[in-house]
Amino acid sequence: KPELTGSDHSKAAASNILHYRRICEDFGSADEPEREREMKMMVVLLAKMMAVMVLMLASTISAKEQLSAKECEDLGFTGLALCSDCHSLSEYVKDQELVSDCLKCCADDSEDSMSKVTYSGAILEVCMRKLVFYPEIVGFIEEEKEKFPSVKVQYIFNSPPKLIMLDESGEHKESIRIDNWKREHLLQYMREKVKPTAAS
Repeated sequence: KPELTGSDHSKAAASNILHYRRICEDFGSADEPEREREMKMMVVLLAKMMAVMVLMLASTISAKEQLSAKECEDLGFTGLALCSDCHSLSEYVKDQELVSDCLKCCADDSEDSMSKVTYSGAILEVCMRKLVFYPEIVGFIEEEKEKFPSVKVQYIFNSPPKLIMLDESGEHKESIRIDNWKREHLLQYMREKVKPTAAS
């Protein structure tokens, strides 16, 4: 079998280049309308694929992304908070990140149970040294808390401000961060969620 020389390789390469150039020229000139149709179809197909991928990604993110119990506790959400309470929270506090965290730590509830869960009492937990940064919470403690005898204030070093909702046995059932709550929001939430007592 004769061995190919460098000149033979060069000729073969040149021949291939001419061949591919003719194909490209044919595709780019004689079939221009067909090429445009194919390009449009490719664009439409890619757009559909992107739309499907976006929908899949969105459904994955929104499909009840759950955090671990430890992560929820670190964020200030513990117990089996109902997701309807998170939606109620969004009405009180315009903080989408906080509401998003709440939704990652809540339990699904039915329409019938929405806004019907109440508690026997609550603990407003906060670090005394940080109270200066939360004038709304200070206002609630000084002027509104006495309206709710079953609500106690607990000062814990370095604790972020939060509400710990209690059942009839005094057990912790739910914990909610209240960093950005206004005094009127705290007042409204207490009226809706804390069972009235004889003293109130």
